[in-house]
This record gives sequence, structure tokens and C-alpha cells, in this order.
Amino acid sequence: MAKKNEAKAAPAPAKPAEPSRVRVLYETEVVPALMKKFGYKSIMQVPKLEKIVVNTGLGDIKDNQKSMQTVEKELALITGQKPIYRKATKSVANFKLREGMNIGLKVTLRGRRMYDFFDKLVSIALPRVRDFRGVSDKSFDGRGNYALGLKEQLIFPEITYDQVEKIRGMDVAIVTTAQTDEEARELLRALGMPFKK
Repeated sequence: MAKKNEAKAAPAPAKPAEPSRVRVLYETEVVPALMKKFGYKSIMQVPKLEKIVVNTGLGDIKDNQKSMQTVEKELALITGQKPIYRKATKSVANFKLREGMNIGLKVTLRGRRMYDFFDKLVSIALPRVRDFRGVSDKSFDGRGNYALGLKEQLIFPEITYDQVEKIRGMDVAIVTTAQTDEEARELLRALGMPFKK
């Protein structure tokens, strides 16, 4: 029996997603400005964002499974990516901590999600901090990476105030390809990071 050649309709080509606003800003304005300021010979020398790591501790709720799931959901909502649990590497009797217990949550953002999170952080979340006067420009590690501590998750628009079990902070580490703190500072400033005057 001869098989019929059924002509399958080709699926409509997927619309390419629009590039992130921060990515467009980086490519059109930041790269030329940094090349001029630091005298780079090639575009490849210009520092760029590599990844953003968001951490939160579970210290007081490490025994409460329901609370841990709530924090996990909140972090997933904020970052748009499922967090992974960080485990204790050694036991500490004073803190009632045993090796292998879940003590924190971590999300590593790269690519599109990283740019979207950075955009949300600098243009929506940080301005919502009470009495906000800018972030410190001294929190660099000497190798071009920046660390920032946030006191509450309520500054992110995805979090509903009524559903929050407890206010908890988080650490945001912004890893760049910059060789020096000065280059990283200029990169973040050009991308919209509100440093103190």
C-alpha cells in the first residue's frame, strides 16, 4: 500500500522576542561611551554584565517546610526563575544546624532574565525603598563585581503585601567582566544604577 504524502502546513514562524531595554541601552549608548572614556581598542574589551546572583537566607524557618515553600515562591516570582536550595556544609551545634540542612535559596540569572531583572531593580524596585537616596558606590569587591543588600522583598511589584508571611531581605550580587572597580562603576552607572551623589 502506497503511503499518501500528506502536505503538512508549516507552523507560522515565531515572532522574535524584543530585546531587553537594558540590552539595547548597553549596545547603543553604553558601549560607545565606555570605549571613549577608557580608550578600548575593541568592543570585546568593553565590560558587560555576566550574571546576577540573588540569595536569601532561611535561618529562622529552616525547620518549617511550608514557610520555606512560601519564600521559594516569592523568590521565583521576583526573579522569574526557580531558585535552588543551598545546604549547610558543616554542622554547628550553637545554631542547631546539621550538615545538609537547607539554609538558603539562590537564583543565578543570565541572558534575557538577567537584563530584565536589572531593569526592574533599578527602575522600579530601588525607587520604592523608603527614604531612598541612592546605593553605595563602595560595595565593589576589587574585581569589578558589585554586591547590594535589600532589606525587604516588598519593593518588588510582584509581591502582594497581604500575602507576605514575613519581611525578609536578600543579597544581590552583580557580576561583570570589568577588570577594575572603576570600570564596573561606570558600566553600572551608565546602565542606570542610582549611586549616591
